[in-house]
Amino acid sequence: MSSLSEQIKKNNASAFTHSGKFHADDVFSAALLLYLNPEINISRGNKVPEDFDGIVFDIGRGQYDHHQKDSRVRENGVPYAAFGLLWEALGEEILGQELAEKFDQSFVQPLDNNDNTGEKNELATLIGNFNPAWDAQGGNDEAFFQAVSVAGMILENKFERYRGNERADKRVEELLEAHEMAILSGKKGKEESKILVLPEFVPCQKRLSETEIAFVIFPSNRGGYCIQSQKKEYSLNYKCSFPVEWLGLENEELIEKTGLESAGFCHKGGFLMTAGTLEDAIKACEISLEEFHEKPIIVNFGGDFSVDELLLQLPKLQSAKVVHIDFPELPELEMLGIYGEILMERQEWKAAVKDQVKMILKYKPEAVFVGNNTFAAYPVVHMLRKKHIPVLTLAEKNGEQILVRIPSGS
Repeated sequence: MSSLSEQIKKNNASAFTHSGKFHADDVFSAALLLYLNPEINISRGNKVPEDFDGIVFDIGRGQYDHHQKDSRVRENGVPYAAFGLLWEALGEEILGQELAEKFDQSFVQPLDNNDNTGEKNELATLIGNFNPAWDAQGGNDEAFFQAVSVAGMILENKFERYRGNERADKRVEELLEAHEMAILSGKKGKEESKILVLPEFVPCQKRLSETEIAFVIFPSNRGGYCIQSQKKEYSLNYKCSFPVEWLGLENEELIEKTGLESAGFCHKGGFLMTAGTLEDAIKACEISLEEFHEKPIIVNFGGDFSVDELLLQLPKLQSAKVVHIDFPELPELEMLGIYGEILMERQEWKAAVKDQVKMILKYKPEAVFVGNNTFAAYPVVHMLRKKHIPVLTLAEKNGEQILVRIPSGS
């Protein structure tokens, strides 16, 4: 236990932060302290009292403040805010080293970055909305602690989710190992190598995207079994989906089409099916694997045909079909010499970009290559990255042109 943790958990523990307008940084900092000690007394003010004996954060230029000129910055360039400084000292005790680092990267750093740079963050905006209106009478301590209460619930749920995901990861590895042993020993036929049967539902989609497993079967809480198609790694597409003629059917209609007596329902999206017996569930997967034949597609957005040769050298995509989509025409502009501004309203522009992305996604591409036109490509690339579609562009290394994937993310 760290000395800070001991200080937080002692009887009559107290903490102090700034008054006035609050942000996600000081709110989540307070929620973190209260998570470790629900009895800690947190007070706010414009200046730290000289005789204050407790934890001071986001004010006072101490260890857990970040407003000084020489405040700390992470190795990846994200500056610490008070929440990050406190999490650095307390996170390992709460989640363990590995999970604490993951939590810092995915949850703490975006809030720290928002507080230091103003970069947009929806959670920070939500917390900020607890501040009273500019012309409200009286103080805002009550609103601050309302926000802290919400932040506390978010933290508790996040921590439990991280712990649950860790338990799930361990369970999935055990099940995968047992599955592989059953295939190698002959207890299961080779036709079942891409079908994983779970004794209970376990979150596993991310891990299984890295494997050859195409279907997962598990007991349904409504009785019978659920069958889920598994997505390819870094793709919105499934390794295998159910036959088209099954999609959207249920009960007698589905039984007639599949020939499976306990077939229950097949989602129109082709990623979920139910069956009354395990045998029928496995058979549904086997039929789907046997009948599934889908040629992968790469969309060449605005690039010329000379790039196609490179695209067809991508791993696992040598047999892909390349579909060309031209960049959209330049919209109407208001010209001021060599400078032009789009005459579209903001919503009209957003709708046009959305339509362009929709046109690309209708092909269900495994990857999208973008040509050299920043104006046309950037807004589309931005939306594709948020959907984690692999987006490729050209770069040069050692005098040779290569394909480079633009990292995903919002």
